[in-house]
Amino acid sequence: MANETVRFDPHSHYSYGQPKMRHVRWHVEVDFAERVLNCTVLITFDKSGLTTLDLRGIYIKEVKDNRFIDLDFSRIGDHPVIGDGIQFVVPENRMIHIAYKTSPTASGLQWLTKEQTSGKRHPFMFTQGQCLHTRSFLPCQGTPEVRFTFDATIVVPKELRALMGASHISRSDWREFEGRVVERWKMQQPIPAYLVSLAVGDLEERDITDRCRVYAEKEMVEAAKAEFKDIGKIMEAAERLAGPYEWGRFDMLVLPPSFPYGGMENPRLAFLSPTIVTGTGSMAFVIAHELAHAWTGNLITNASWGDFWLNEGWTTYFEHRILEEIYGKEEALLHMAIQERDLKRDMDRFFATGKQAWTKLHVELTQDDDPDDIFSIIPYVKGAMFVQMLEEAVGRARFDKFIRSYIEVFKFTSIETAYFLDFVDCELPGVLDNVHHLDWWDGEGVPINAPRVKSQKASVALTDAQCNTVPIDSHAWSPNQWVLYLQSLSRELPASFAESLLQFGLAHAINIEVRWSYLLFCLETKFMNNDIGEAVERLLTQVGRMKFILPIYRALSCNRVELTLAQQIFKNARSGYHPIAIAQVEKIFKEADEKLLTQSTAT
Repeated sequence: MANETVRFDPHSHYSYGQPKMRHVRWHVEVDFAERVLNCTVLITFDKSGLTTLDLRGIYIKEVKDNRFIDLDFSRIGDHPVIGDGIQFVVPENRMIHIAYKTSPTASGLQWLTKEQTSGKRHPFMFTQGQCLHTRSFLPCQGTPEVRFTFDATIVVPKELRALMGASHISRSDWREFEGRVVERWKMQQPIPAYLVSLAVGDLEERDITDRCRVYAEKEMVEAAKAEFKDIGKIMEAAERLAGPYEWGRFDMLVLPPSFPYGGMENPRLAFLSPTIVTGTGSMAFVIAHELAHAWTGNLITNASWGDFWLNEGWTTYFEHRILEEIYGKEEALLHMAIQERDLKRDMDRFFATGKQAWTKLHVELTQDDDPDDIFSIIPYVKGAMFVQMLEEAVGRARFDKFIRSYIEVFKFTSIETAYFLDFVDCELPGVLDNVHHLDWWDGEGVPINAPRVKSQKASVALTDAQCNTVPIDSHAWSPNQWVLYLQSLSRELPASFAESLLQFGLAHAINIEVRWSYLLFCLETKFMNNDIGEAVERLLTQVGRMKFILPIYRALSCNRVELTLAQQIFKNARSGYHPIAIAQVEKIFKEADEKLLTQSTAT
């Protein structure tokens, strides 16, 4: 096995100095009946010698060199978080060939029956690689420190389309099997493994600009096109801030409701949750965020998951800047105020469970720490606050020049926090000390010098919440004001207060952020009637986005009766959740069960 002492990333079997993947030629045959991918992959490395690939549940059929001579390999590890791997000697020609099959339960693949799609005509499949899940469908060096290019041939039923985060080359009949087609794709820019993406379904497309197109099922595609109408302006604003867009196109795919995130920044093809298609354009911040990742996250990537803030903190800062330019400073500040409430919720949760070390920007992770468990809003918002502190310390004009320099120097690389801090110290001497950077980088919680949001719209909502007042002039409120108000209300209020808000119809709001915020408030203040109960169950069974379902499951796990109810709802909803979401819900139940058992034993 690889020497543990030289492993840079604890979440990969790859060791520093081993031959690195440089190019992948991937052939995939999608088998909906068996729920597997039958694949071959030809991997080119940067040099010969002993190296390692990460796997999770992949069945290896054969490993050969490029002349198809068997290559000796050994299986290594079998860790519950990072999975297993294979180790072998890369030959002098630097190429190896692997034939393999994925598991029907691969953590990075979601298989949906036709009944689980909008059209109910054909099945659907999509990947989700972040953080450690690409290794469940592609043998790879799963650390974001390793980047590679790829080309792919995807064989699918003729009535379906295969999409990838890459450049489309061609679509043609698959000669070996009638009724199937092969889609060819190419990614010319080097990316880390977690950004490899694939989706197969009954999809239509609509052009929005000459660089932007939306894909979705027929029943969703027109609404998605209307929802994302501002994407051209968002792209122009992003380029004015961060420089030229390096990926050619920015297309978007609206996935079925089981998609576990609001969005995933796969280069050239952002994956999006249907929960952001509201008909109001009120979720534009998600599009701004995923586009901003084209610079911070995709061009410049955290080298390991302990430095996730380098991806998400920078991207959230860019998101705020884009929103400010397009929709005005007041709207951007209101959005930031909501994110501050989200930050407080996650901070409180981690401190309450003894996990305050996870509230640092730079988190010292071990291989036993699953990045999916650590996932929270903290690297997003605390990270954005830190970047904003740097801007305020030197002024926007000077900081914008720094942004361009940072991107130009580090683009198409993966870096650590230490590299970033060294660069700041070189480009902006003295600023790190001025902002007390160690309190941010290595300090728990939110530092006392954190910037505070000052927004008139936010103030109106916050004042009513802090005064425990039912809003009088809410007819003029935006969805974001409602979200801020609901999330800011004390959970010590009586159930009657939640009942008094029924008059506003919040349990059935079109904007899911508003609806979820109200339902969560009802659960946390113990207000329940048939309508609220049905709305909660409907959200949990129709939506798989973890931002919404995980807090509700936590709120329903405070006592044995509610936990039993939550487990029954989960049993009915499970088939519509992504494997990542399923694992997180099961951990909530396990922790709740252990806590309740401890409490009953103590009494």
